[in-house]
Amino acid sequence: MLSRTAASPQSQEDQESRVVYIVDDEELVRGALGSLLRSIDLEVRAFATTEEFLAAPRAGGPSCLVLDVRLRGQSGLALQQSLLQLDLPSIPIIFMTGHGDIAMTVKAMKAGAVDFLSKPFRDQDMIDAVTAALDNDAKRLKVRRMLGELRDNWNSLTPREREVVQHVATGLMNKQIAANMGIAEITAKIHRGQAMRKMNSRSVAELVRKMEALGVVQNLT
Repeated sequence: MLSRTAASPQSQEDQESRVVYIVDDEELVRGALGSLLRSIDLEVRAFATTEEFLAAPRAGGPSCLVLDVRLRGQSGLALQQSLLQLDLPSIPIIFMTGHGDIAMTVKAMKAGAVDFLSKPFRDQDMIDAVTAALDNDAKRLKVRRMLGELRDNWNSLTPREREVVQHVATGLMNKQIAANMGIAEITAKIHRGQAMRKMNSRSVAELVRKMEALGVVQNLT
């Protein structure tokens, strides 16, 4: 059992449960893995088939999938390919198998698997793999949320404010922006200030970085 530390302010990602999905057709394996991962305070949802996993509701926070390669019915590798076509293409997958080979490992890794453990594996190896996968998924979700907030901020700009900041991104001053747009310099300054506030940007450099992250920087020269 991992030791607990004093509570500290938590982000939304920290407050959400970290969920580990397990798909293995052996009940003993599901039970043993579930006990192991719950011992480090993780939420575990175990399934005997890929169909059960696909039909189950998804967690909103960080998650990963511990998946047996060889299953009755659809194989783990086939499920990995299916997920690329569905709503969970980014869930980190840790494969486990008692009959793995190099070709199988290469195929799984090329399709995005984060780890491949051969049975029997050490408990610590599984814990390390799951912890790393959940940390990476938490980072991915954080970036996605940040981009979502940026899109909301950008969508709150008026068409004129967007036009002004596009010129700001090219390095133009208020006077030059006003001349290009055929408006008064004070109007350009007001639009610029409002846009900076809505985008939560304290500098032009910060504003440009956010616009680049959104892919909305245009070449106006």
